[in-house]
Amino acid sequence: MKITDVMTTQEASGLYGRTAHTIKQACESGRLTPEECRKSGKMWLVTRSGMERLYGAQSADGKKTAKKL
Repeated sequence: MKITDVMTTQEASGLYGRTAHTIKQACESGRLTPEECRKSGKMWLVTRSGMERLYGAQSADGKKTAKKL
């Protein structure tokens, strides 16, 4: 895993089109597993693989590829 594969919920929000609050709730509810997210101090960190599993991958141009929920 590279450092670029881990991001804050705020960073993930901009990349995956979800609010930081929604991503935090996914961590707290177990939708993102303990291997995919963790709290560090007051900040939640999530993995790219967890975000892609839950919300879908991004295209090469940086725009989110929608995943049906």
